[in-house]
Amino acid sequence: MPEKRKDNKGRVLRDGETYRKDGRYMYRYTNIRGQRCYVYAHSLNELRELESRIEADVKAGISYTEGAATVIELTERYISQKLGARYNTRKGYDFILNLLKKEDFGYLPIRDIKPSDAKAFCIKLHKDGRSFSTVSAVRGVLKPAFEMAADDDIIRRNPFLFRVADVISNDAQVRKALSAKDKERFLEYVLCDKCRQKHYNEIIILLETGLRVSELYGLTKSDLDFENRKIRVERQLTRDKHCKYYIEPPKTRSGTRFIPMSDTVYQALTDTLNQRKTPRVEQMIDGCVGFLFLDKDGKPKVALHLEHAIKRMVDKYNDTHEVPLPPITPHVLRHTFCTELANAGMDVKSLQYLMGHSDVNTTLNIYTHSSYETAEQAFVGLASAREQGKKPAEA
Repeated sequence: MPEKRKDNKGRVLRDGETYRKDGRYMYRYTNIRGQRCYVYAHSLNELRELESRIEADVKAGISYTEGAATVIELTERYISQKLGARYNTRKGYDFILNLLKKEDFGYLPIRDIKPSDAKAFCIKLHKDGRSFSTVSAVRGVLKPAFEMAADDDIIRRNPFLFRVADVISNDAQVRKALSAKDKERFLEYVLCDKCRQKHYNEIIILLETGLRVSELYGLTKSDLDFENRKIRVERQLTRDKHCKYYIEPPKTRSGTRFIPMSDTVYQALTDTLNQRKTPRVEQMIDGCVGFLFLDKDGKPKVALHLEHAIKRMVDKYNDTHEVPLPPITPHVLRHTFCTELANAGMDVKSLQYLMGHSDVNTTLNIYTHSSYETAEQAFVGLASAREQGKKPAEA
């Protein structure tokens, strides 16, 4: 019986392991293409960690090819190919992976998943209290992940081709624009409250430009053209839970745009610059400096600042007034801007440009909601125009 190979400390080496004269360890293996490969390490423990990773990778490749990969493994494989994903997108991926790890469905082999199983999973999530938008987000990742497996001929059919709305009821809360009265009440309250009037300019700018709140806080001094009265929008500012800032391009390819300054916005931006305290050190983020809106510590604001502030305002107002305000968020302010311009008769392509939507259907179907009053006004206007057209021309 041949003597077992050992290292300089007398430890028995496994198949493929070698202790070299230079003091390093080597592991030899064959990859899935049949090629001979080598890895090196300075200690046996380090080498065996590398071996474990290699074995796991090989096993994962074989499992995927045979359709034995789990839903979680398939999702991880799909996400690993999204190298250019934005910070918020990566957060969404992490949320969905963590959700799958809590569900039995996540551990099923993909070859066994049928359309009825996929639908049953969506129904279970909804019954467990997950919102329609959350279930849609989960399906929004699983559908292309399974499509990838179908394209690779691992499975015959994508089980997530159905519409979520055909399986569970859409209980998502529809965003409603502020009415003229609610808008007036809200602005008057903010302006007259000494503690909250510091947010007035930010709120006014959102209401008069339709900017996303992350776009607002991404603005720097160099983005303001007071001479030509326009604002350049080309970035979003976000921050993670570790307080690390990120600069990202606008949400869509159409998000880079110019927004005209109304007189109200011109004044709000002028006041913002006059009231802005210059910090000891202007924070530079990905080459950008001079952010307009700073917190009490002199650091650039992010969306959560205004989201929390507006919630406190609305809660306080509703605690002290008989007629409550409806739910208000920074996105409701953007929604209000779009709806007001649509009701005023702005053509949809111009409105699409101002909102930074890549798809005009987003502008048409999500943000513009008419009421009986606006429909009545439009009807009366058209009727009047028709009557004017019927009158004989004066001699």
